[in-house]
Amino acid sequence: MREPAADSDGSWERLTAYTYLSAPDRLEYLAVMRVFRRSALLTDLAVPDVLARLADGAPGPARGLGAQTLTARLEQLVRWGNLVRGGHTVRASSISDYHRAGSRYQLSKLGERIQRDADEVLAGADAAREVSRELPALIERGLRELAERVRSPQGVEPRDALERVSTVFAQFTEFTGSVRDFYAYLGQVLARYDLDSAAFEGFKELLLDYVETVTDDVSFRAPRIAAALELLWPELPGLLKRLDAHAGGLTEAAPGGGAGTRVLRGRGRARADWEGLRGWFTDQDGTGSEADRLRDATTRALRSLLADAKRTLRSASGDTSRRKDLLRLARWFDEAAPQDAHDIAVAAFGLYGARHLGVAPAPDEALPAQTSWWTGPAVEVPVALRERGSRAQRGRASAVEDHSAQKELLRRTARAEAAERRAAADELRGVADRFGGVELTPAALGLLLELLATALGKARLPGARGAREGARESAGAGELE
Repeated sequence: MREPAADSDGSWERLTAYTYLSAPDRLEYLAVMRVFRRSALLTDLAVPDVLARLADGAPGPARGLGAQTLTARLEQLVRWGNLVRGGHTVRASSISDYHRAGSRYQLSKLGERIQRDADEVLAGADAAREVSRELPALIERGLRELAERVRSPQGVEPRDALERVSTVFAQFTEFTGSVRDFYAYLGQVLARYDLDSAAFEGFKELLLDYVETVTDDVSFRAPRIAAALELLWPELPGLLKRLDAHAGGLTEAAPGGGAGTRVLRGRGRARADWEGLRGWFTDQDGTGSEADRLRDATTRALRSLLADAKRTLRSASGDTSRRKDLLRLARWFDEAAPQDAHDIAVAAFGLYGARHLGVAPAPDEALPAQTSWWTGPAVEVPVALRERGSRAQRGRASAVEDHSAQKELLRRTARAEAAERRAAADELRGVADRFGGVELTPAALGLLLELLATALGKARLPGARGAREGARESAGAGELE
């Protein structure tokens, strides 16, 4: 669903209502806003009322506020849009009562929503929200029963349909919200690289025993929910019309023909809500459904778990990362004066400036065991150990190559050469008594020249028998006699 542009109607100005959460006196503003939020609905409070409730509340910076300071805080909240001036008619019996009634405040709609969200964030920002795993089964059952009643001959009662639609979308909103909160927490944990063994064990149990279960439940229910939606989809336009006719509720037409008031319909009353429900469990535009992205997120989490497992194993074997040491060194740099930071850098890395001259120590000079690292010569540190804190070789091991084809080619070539040599030897034996009148083939001529060269090379050996034996040995496979 396409979102409207934030600046098309000046709606971005509503973001100023968040200003009090980051203002210098935010703790005082929070205490004041909590006073209004804990009050009864449509209650407007004056400055003395707010002061009394702050005094009765928990100790904090706002407890000692004076009337003048509190009035300034309330007026600032009005300018930011978190409070509005009270419009109730108050009967004043005296001038002082009139002045007190003239400065009354109550929560605006936007201010109440922002404060509610802020309290929820502050209450459970670091907690892992449990995913409501039972809700997909309830959503499937509700959609299937609604589809059966809508497709039945007698139809479905509008009131029954409205209750079922509201229930399904309340469950869907709760489920998707819990999934997003949990996976946001999971991503925060995955971003940590300082997990010790105990924290890693807890993270492993959380991931393997819980995330896999959630993903399996969603994978099991998603096709069934998609099938129920396919049955209900052709009847959806008529169902929405019957719900609108029966429910009534707020309308956007203002009384007196003035400008209309924007109305946010209940979940499930618009087709866009149903398209969002359908897009969560099925792929509509080729980019994948939210259920598919949930499985992808689980896969990435498992890979991160394996990476942490490898790091933990390296730590157990002594081949550990120096990340904690580097973080401690970074803290020293951050807290040190400029000159001290230069000295720390020189001591840590040996990166002396170019203006410093020195004589390299003798390569074979033995140092006493009591020599300090501070005064001793620099030690060569391998690049892998210096950059990654690991002496292990990086990259994948190359696969063993299969040389069977090359070996077979070499065998065939050797057999062909041996056969050609035997054929040449046979040809030479056949024409041994008439070389002058026969034209030899290139192979036979080459073999003859080879034999002659061998015989001439052996000519210095005593006796013709030795020369003949040398020539016979060189003939090899030809067996020339």
